[in-house]
Amino acid sequence: MAKTTFAIIGTGVVGERIINQISAHANCEIVSVFDENKTRLDEITTKYQLPVAESLERLLQTRPDWIYIGTPPVSHAPLSEQIAAYGLNILSEKPLAHDVKDGMRMVTVAAEANVQTAMHFPLMYSPVVHSLNNAIVAKELGDIVRIELHTYLANWPRKWQQNPWIGTREQGGFIREIFPHYLQLMYHLFGNFTISSHKTTYPADMELCETGVTAFAKTENGIPIVLNGLSGIGQEERLEFKVFGTKKVMTIRNWSELWISEKDQEAVQVNPSIQPNSLIDACHRTLNGQEAFIVSFEEGLKVQEWIDQLLN
Repeated sequence: MAKTTFAIIGTGVVGERIINQISAHANCEIVSVFDENKTRLDEITTKYQLPVAESLERLLQTRPDWIYIGTPPVSHAPLSEQIAAYGLNILSEKPLAHDVKDGMRMVTVAAEANVQTAMHFPLMYSPVVHSLNNAIVAKELGDIVRIELHTYLANWPRKWQQNPWIGTREQGGFIREIFPHYLQLMYHLFGNFTISSHKTTYPADMELCETGVTAFAKTENGIPIVLNGLSGIGQEERLEFKVFGTKKVMTIRNWSELWISEKDQEAVQVNPSIQPNSLIDACHRTLNGQEAFIVSFEEGLKVQEWIDQLLN
């Protein structure tokens, strides 16, 4: 079986994580890397001994199986148009785009070019999510009576995530950066939902992103959803996605911890034994005609609609 090839556009913190995942995969390889930040490009390509593309055009000419877009959201749509024009498959960082309008452009050009699309939602490939999904399917939680997301952030941008755009109102903020993972997860587990009301707070400086959001939503079969986010507060960072059932409550805490509680008992952390396929596995398997779980641009567009609504 031939190796699946990737080219990388954008070598930021998350881009480097993708590079590590591909490099560690026996059936995949990176054939080209490009970043407009030449200092960062030299640093990453030297560190990982990767081939450098001197321009975006040179990268496209390498004609890899997949091109990963790891750049700021405003650039996703124009890059997707260029990649689709070459007939190449696209793996995009989340959120899908700057806004719904750009997201629709991405869906359209990919469909017209008949290329595969995928999105980097790493949570969907985690053991904790697969364990939660299996428990819901098996009705271990009983009747689901509420879903809640709480994101408490001491700092935004986070200390490890400093760049020129992550804290701006135009492209950054935790609603764009953190909420998409959990909105997509809710959609995957419970189907479509409608946001009925929300309140998003912003600082006086018009250049800076949101500082808080509270929203109420409901699934199509009537399960209430609470969305809650706050940054710049006096506590450690804590992220919790909670599914409340009549028998059990399951919580995904800080991305990778799974906690289960039952009536009148304290929550207990469990270590899932499941080891699901990775996103890179899925990209490889898709091109080889094997069954694989991929979050498409169409699904990313649905998430983008909720993001845009919360930001308004």
